[in-house]
Amino acid sequence: MEKRYSEMTEHELKEEISRLNEKAKKAEQMGMVSEFAVYERRMVMAKAYLLNPDDYKPGTTYDFVDESDTFTIEYMNGTFAWGYRSNSQEIEGVPISLLKNK
Repeated sequence: MEKRYSEMTEHELKEEISRLNEKAKKAEQMGMVSEFAVYERRMVMAKAYLLNPDDYKPGTTYDFVDESDTFTIEYMNGTFAWGYRSNSQEIEGVPISLLKNK
């Protein structure tokens, strides 16, 4: 039975990210786009557990790592920041690993 990311040590998380990265590369090479996307999303989640949620503050605006959009945090729930993208009125949750910490 697999462990949850929240139960893994830092070393286990880094091994999991490495394993997922290899699987993602193989899926991409084989043209399996949806499988690649699943592995990418799992890596984002695992990376979020390597970060400290206390470093992300409600009311603060952050840039996304791979996008030109910004995100303003309303509240935190574990490794997820809930808030609004720069041009949206709809609240959404994003893993903190998608946000650039200033």
